[in-house]
Amino acid sequence: MNKRLEELYKEAPYSLKKAEKQALYQCVLSELTLHHYTHCKEYKKVLDAMGYDPQKEAPLEMQPMLPVRLFKEYDLLSVPREEVAKTMTSSGTSGQKVSRVFLDKANTRAQTKALTEIISSFIGKKRLPLLILDTKLALKDRSMFSARGAGIVGFSTFGREIMYALDENMQLDLSGIRQFLEKHNGEQILMFGYTYMIWQYVVCALRETKTSLAIEHGSLFHIGGWKKLKDQMVDALTYNKAIQEVLGNVSVHNYYGMAEQLGSVFVECEYGHMHCSNFSDVLIRRPEDFSCAGKGERGFIELVSLLPTSYPGHILLTEDEGEIMGEDDCPCGRNGKYFKIHGRIKGAEIRGCSDTYERH
Repeated sequence: MNKRLEELYKEAPYSLKKAEKQALYQCVLSELTLHHYTHCKEYKKVLDAMGYDPQKEAPLEMQPMLPVRLFKEYDLLSVPREEVAKTMTSSGTSGQKVSRVFLDKANTRAQTKALTEIISSFIGKKRLPLLILDTKLALKDRSMFSARGAGIVGFSTFGREIMYALDENMQLDLSGIRQFLEKHNGEQILMFGYTYMIWQYVVCALRETKTSLAIEHGSLFHIGGWKKLKDQMVDALTYNKAIQEVLGNVSVHNYYGMAEQLGSVFVECEYGHMHCSNFSDVLIRRPEDFSCAGKGERGFIELVSLLPTSYPGHILLTEDEGEIMGEDDCPCGRNGKYFKIHGRIKGAEIRGCSDTYERH
């Protein structure tokens, strides 16, 4: 793989500007496309049917994209099965097909390194006391484990002295939380959870008892679908304000990602923008002809990642709608594209970890 990609791990994760990133992506993505074409027969069939020539370098907007739903229908892998070290599954409701993503050791390491660089740029390199706003059952109960359990395990690498805020009955362990916060008084507290579950089982529960945890310095990262919250007329501004009312002085970072592209997540900055890192990019496709939409134009979100080598997940057409807000000019100072997500395409399956919890 391109040596320049290895060098990215040594750089700040939002350092690349437009011209350098375009040159890098044209080279690396062309290599990845040829690699998967050569080693994944199902991917080869798709490209052959499209009449695409993987031997030629092509700009990002001309690279072939896979509908993310194909991972529900086929086992797509570009390494021998005996080299698969981990098989990830996406979240889904009962009876709904789930995506299967096959990772070898090298791909697992790459995803872990990229995720570490991205999250560390927000919280620093030091491991922090970690409060998981979930239950341990998310790891023990196989019906819950998948992207949700893996998310907790993955984020746990940034924490120490981990505590779970919810008991096995999904009730807040207020006594245990207070002891945890008292023990780490004066330290930065790291928190992680799934968007709707935090609202339902933490925010609403604390509001009912008129309780505030009064955290002095905290950082909350949350991920998951917004459908249930939108049904309750809860937007991001309302959500963040409520978090700070019941938890205290907490910076809130929503982030966007999926099992099919673990590692290259898109984190929300202080100005509410989802950012592409050096490891990822985003395009918006017009629904009528799949041409590239311009800045501020809504369409289907196409996610691009430099990380997938053991499976052909480097360029995926999602079932989400969004728009690009800008590039290299966010007030937060991070380079790269930043964008807005408008939600699921009408008629698409519900698949968010927190949206699907109650259906399990």
